[in-house]
Amino acid sequence: MDHFQQIRLLEAILFASDKPLGLDVLAERLPDGADASALLEEVQGLYANRGVTLAQVGDGWAFRTADDLAPYMTIEREAPRKLSRAAMETLAIVAYHQPVTRAEIEEVRGVALSRGTIDTLLEAGWIRPKGRRRAPGKPVTWGTTPAFLDHFGLPDLTALPGVEELKAAGLLEMRSGALAMRREDDAPEDEEEDEESVDERTAFLENDEVFEALETDDHIALDE
Repeated sequence: MDHFQQIRLLEAILFASDKPLGLDVLAERLPDGADASALLEEVQGLYANRGVTLAQVGDGWAFRTADDLAPYMTIEREAPRKLSRAAMETLAIVAYHQPVTRAEIEEVRGVALSRGTIDTLLEAGWIRPKGRRRAPGKPVTWGTTPAFLDHFGLPDLTALPGVEELKAAGLLEMRSGALAMRREDDAPEDEEEDEESVDERTAFLENDEVFEALETDDHIALDE
């Protein structure tokens, strides 16, 4: 095999490899008598000003994109982010009971609401502040956004599934069963109180009223 063919073969071997190849591996794959070290140096010179260069990576050699082209090789992708169970529960409570305060959400869920849960829903653009409750401290009330309706394919809030539809889909029974299991695991000695907690957590699903963020006797709406 002549020198030109050896250069071509070395290029093909390096290009086809999914990892850097050492000098000893290249010497085994090249024809007898070929100087692997000299051939590598020559190929490196040939690709010095190309978009792809021959670079030494540790003890091996591999083709790499030129360093000065790195800024043009960046690809940005939006990674879908799965909502946590807490975020899904919070979103459901806001959707069915808006305008609703943080304390009211915590009362329905039975656990404290972390700041990260609200931040996640705000970042998704599915909830927004709707106003302030006419109560001590004037707590902020939350409601859903047009983006929420668009994402879930709802024309308006009246299209939210009612309690009968949720029962037909098996979601309400599943949720109640999960809460009952949690009740038995966490506090078996206080069954009466836990049953009330389960009823409270599922009560929001049985309320088919749709609230609007309007100024009322107990609610101050924010300016749109």
